[in-house]
Amino acid sequence: MIKRYGLTIVLILLILVGTFLPLPYYIYRPGTADPLNEVVAVSDRDQQSDTGDFHLVTVRGGQATPIQLLLSQFSDYQEVYDLEDVFPEGYDRDDYMREQLLVMENSQQAATLVAYELAGVDYTVNYEGVYVVNVLDGMPAADTLVMGDKILEVNGEKITDADHLISLVDGYDEGDTLTFTVKREAETFETAIKLVPFPDQPETIGIGIQLVTNREVSLSREVEFFSGDIGGPSAGLVLTLELYDQLTVGDLTHGKKIAGTGEVDYEGNVGRIGGVDKKVVAADEEGCEIFFAPNEGGRSDSNYQTAKQTKEAIGSDMVIVPVDNVSDALDYLNSF
Repeated sequence: MIKRYGLTIVLILLILVGTFLPLPYYIYRPGTADPLNEVVAVSDRDQQSDTGDFHLVTVRGGQATPIQLLLSQFSDYQEVYDLEDVFPEGYDRDDYMREQLLVMENSQQAATLVAYELAGVDYTVNYEGVYVVNVLDGMPAADTLVMGDKILEVNGEKITDADHLISLVDGYDEGDTLTFTVKREAETFETAIKLVPFPDQPETIGIGIQLVTNREVSLSREVEFFSGDIGGPSAGLVLTLELYDQLTVGDLTHGKKIAGTGEVDYEGNVGRIGGVDKKVVAADEEGCEIFFAPNEGGRSDSNYQTAKQTKEAIGSDMVIVPVDNVSDALDYLNSF
């Protein structure tokens, strides 16, 4: 009897260790495909005509346990990385998550303006400088700027958007020192920062920051997002399509379950993202019938080509549609 209890305890311990012991590895795997009509809400939308859904597709990531690491060896769509490669020593995961949420917020704003423009719905935009969403270690900005800082001026010139700041900096030479006017919470201050080459792009100079434009947008029809802790820019395309569908009369989905991925800029261009193979798997598991993927101008290694190869490998019936611009997706859907 004692031996039996001892064996039971050992088995329980092994299960607990296999399930919960964190290992120095990080696994990316297919995530979920969630209906966007629960994530986006435009005022005065016509919900009666919606018979299908646009789906936001995610990639799930997490630190490996022994059981998860073992199971990952039996899947072509789970990628294992050394934890230190994903989160280098000293890397703040909370800062990373805040950065991803800021990028998602910018993606939502781009999707909104593109959808409102395409739908012919009124809006106004005021440009209020740029926000810092990331500071590169080892670059001059790391000594004075932090994530969330708002850059108002450079050398006394008011900054309108990220492109304006980049073009202004491009007019100076390596070694020049620029004066940045910065707002951090309630404090506004000036700081001098030197232009140096980027370590991985020595032909390009800068101070080592990633930016998003601070646009104050006024919409004639209000929109709310309920994306929770989903971060990153890759939902831009499907967010734009869902917003357009809610802004216009009729059912853009034509009763189909539609997924897709791709970053969207303020001109409606659809850009490359990571993990498209895992997103195709997640969309297929959800039963989606159409998947939009960035075409990247027809590149041989585009997201579209990877999505198409994944679809064939898993035996899916999904239609993979290449898009370079949001209008490509609208043209495809309006052709039904």
